[in-house]
Amino acid sequence: MNAEILAVGTELLLGQIVNTNAAFISRRLADVGVHVYYQTVVGDNAERLRQAVELARTRADILIFTGGLGPTKDDLTKETIAAVLGARLVHDEAALSYIEDYFARTGRPFTENNRKQALVLQGSTVFPNDHGMAPGMGLQQGDKLYVLLPGPPKEMNPMFTSYVEPFLQRLAGSDALHSRVLRFFGIGESQLEHVLQDIIDSQSNPTIAPLASEGEVTLRLTAKHALAEEASRMLDAVEAQIMDRVGEYLYGYDDETLHEKAVAMLRSKSFSLSCAESLTGGLFSERITSVPGVSSLFRGGIVCYSNDVKQQVLRVPAEVLQTDGAVSAACAKLLAENVRELLGTDVGISFTGVAGPDSLEGKQPGTVYIGISIQGQPSAAVGLQLGGSRPLVRERAVKYGLYHLYRKLEEL
Repeated sequence: MNAEILAVGTELLLGQIVNTNAAFISRRLADVGVHVYYQTVVGDNAERLRQAVELARTRADILIFTGGLGPTKDDLTKETIAAVLGARLVHDEAALSYIEDYFARTGRPFTENNRKQALVLQGSTVFPNDHGMAPGMGLQQGDKLYVLLPGPPKEMNPMFTSYVEPFLQRLAGSDALHSRVLRFFGIGESQLEHVLQDIIDSQSNPTIAPLASEGEVTLRLTAKHALAEEASRMLDAVEAQIMDRVGEYLYGYDDETLHEKAVAMLRSKSFSLSCAESLTGGLFSERITSVPGVSSLFRGGIVCYSNDVKQQVLRVPAEVLQTDGAVSAACAKLLAENVRELLGTDVGISFTGVAGPDSLEGKQPGTVYIGISIQGQPSAAVGLQLGGSRPLVRERAVKYGLYHLYRKLEEL
């Protein structure tokens, strides 16, 4: 089966919001064996939406709509689809009861247009909205399937995961898709693909799909089989081939992140952490503190953006700043050592460098040094030359810091 995603909303065309729904749905559809060939965005206009539906019906088996299920006049998705299909709209009693109860509990007046949110296509499978008002629905008519979902991601995402995905899996047949994501760092997408090209070209089941993100590369392995155990065996065999060639760059699976992996490694060693940030200005601390429960090991950090703070607070000698410079391996090591001692932690990490756009101390934008100090171990500094804009250099520096921290701890 193949699908087209139709996002409805003038605010999408105006650029007022980003269409994250399409990306989310495309990823989830791949997991159930449904290919997305087209994505369409239509404004809140009944005639243009009708035209988009007519076109989508000529080229897709499944039409998935997001948005336009609310109570206002410009929420016209259900009405337009009903008109195109010659279907009736009826109230779903469970949804209507839920909406009425909500207004009663909150003491807000229940107006007639709120009843509109409980309307569904007659004969459709109704998907409950556990995080909002308007339910979703799926209607099979002939050889086409129409799926209507709310627009807000906080409502659409959990509805799709809990109700729509199982619904589509049942329709997809006995062979389900089973996926595994391998996450790599320290190797570029083109290099990874080059090293694995013959493996990628020779695969049909499982399939291998590379995907690049900021400073990282992922491989999605997807096997199609009725039995989950057999699919897992197929994925294991392909993963073993990949690991023989690029296993040194693998750091995690599926939704794991570098900061989660680094925190998990610190926990496994019962190590505490502190940081000194010049180049990154607190970005490393933000990433680390996004992990729940990290307060048990992260003591804090010092943003040492100026040389005065490096010298007076973090005790970097003036001669080092004058001779080697703030952007140097020597400075990075001292920052990591001294913040570890000042905050009384087992591990200290530091970031110093040139984010750009201008050079500093005769060093080009993208020059980065990361210092790592572990109690009882020799301190080390990693030098990097990163490309990209100022925000990108800072983001990549943090990821490299997390990656090298993880690898250093892994060696202990």
